[in-house]
Parts: sequence; structure tokens; C-alpha cells
Amino acid sequence: MSAFDSLAADYDEVFTDTALGRQLRSIVWSRLDRFVHPGARVLDLGCGTGEDAVHWAQRGAEVVATDASATMVEVTRAKAHRHRFGEQIEARHLTIERLDELVGSSPFDVVVSNFGAMNCVGDIGDAGRRIAAQLRPGGAMALCVMGPVVPWEWMLAVAQRRPSDASRRLRRGGSVWREVTIRYPSVRTTRRAVAPWFAVRSVGPVGIALPPSEGGEWFGRHARTASALIGAERVLGHLPGTASLSDHYLLIAERR
Repeated sequence: MSAFDSLAADYDEVFTDTALGRQLRSIVWSRLDRFVHPGARVLDLGCGTGEDAVHWAQRGAEVVATDASATMVEVTRAKAHRHRFGEQIEARHLTIERLDELVGSSPFDVVVSNFGAMNCVGDIGDAGRRIAAQLRPGGAMALCVMGPVVPWEWMLAVAQRRPSDASRRLRRGGSVWREVTIRYPSVRTTRRAVAPWFAVRSVGPVGIALPPSEGGEWFGRHARTASALIGAERVLGHLPGTASLSDHYLLIAERR
């Protein structure tokens, strides 16, 4: 997928390794680490540059990391070998729509899709069915999805004089970005789509007080404000309803 191939070279620099990127990723890890134990088999969908895959490998898991971008997969392989996890991490060029082609020796214990890979899928229900086929009964699925209603993004769009961007997540049928259609399903939509195969255990915000990635440069320049927002994120993360107003929401479900 050429749209994401072009992002691979500097994705870590512009997001993963930034102050904001580290904070957002740490939120996801803090909620998922309890599912990943030594010897667990983890399927990482939309692995990007492999930052999550390396984290799970450090916890002793065996990871199959897939991405629609061949270049992202190459970066993941290189990162895995650099961290000496080449034997624990298998990186494959594979889309979520082609998960049926993934045949392993045993089902996975955990399936994770972080930071919006599911937003590039046309049918979340069909994706849920394919994910369920890869998971053992009782296994955990975690989807970090960009939602449709993000007040932080609206404020940034207005402040940066990009008014058309304020409504992009609300457009019927999604928004086209570099020839890729990005959809923004609500928490309710995702819950219903995966309900035949999964029992949802929790849904929490990822970026309710923290700004979206386009606010990353500002976040990195204002340490005192950033610290206050980090504290607010911890508090708001436990309040009901905040997942529906955050940049991403993290839905964790159990395979029926």
C-alpha cells in the first residue's frame, strides 16, 4: 500500500519517538500487558514499524507482525533483528482482509491492532470474523480505533485555519487520504460489528486529554502543559463516555 510505504522511513521520528507518541503508546501497553505473558502467541495487525512487536517480544511473547505496507514490514524486520528478536518476531506483508491466508501451528492468545489500522478496513464485522478464526476461545482482541468525535481535533483545525479538517471524521463513507479511504466507526458501531464472535470487556480512551498526533510538536514544546495533560488523561481515562470523545478508543474483547 504505497500510501503507508512513504511514511515508513520517518514514522518513528515524527510519531513513535516523540513525547506525545510515547505517552499514547504507553497507555495502550498499560492496558494490554496483562494479557501478554512469556510464551504467549501475539498477532499484531497493522504493525507499522514494529514498536509494539518488539515490546511484546521483550515480555517473552512470540509475535507475528503483519502490515499492508511492504516497506513497514521491512522496517519491522530490521528493528526486530536490531533488538535481537529476529527469532521471536515474524513480520509478514499481509492485509487484514487476507488474514485467512495466515496458517499457524496453533491459534493466537492475543490479537492487537494499534493506532488506526482498523480504520482502513471497509467491513469491521468481516475483520472481526477473520480475527476470531485466528484466536483461541477465551483469547483477547484489542482494537485501538480512531473515533468520529474528537473535540481536540476540532480545536486544532480551527486554530490552524483548517476548518474543513474539523468535519473529516464525520463524513459519510469516510475520508480519502492518499487514495485510501479512512473510516471512523463509533464505539457502538465497533461493538455491534464484533458481537457475534466477541464479548467486549472494556472500552477506554486513548487521547482524551492528550492531543492528536498533529498536536505533537506543540506538546513537545510545552513541558509544563504536557505534564498537566498527562495527569488529566489518567483521570479522564477512568470516566464513562470519554472513549467516544477521544482521538482513539481501545476496545478489549474476549473470543467467545
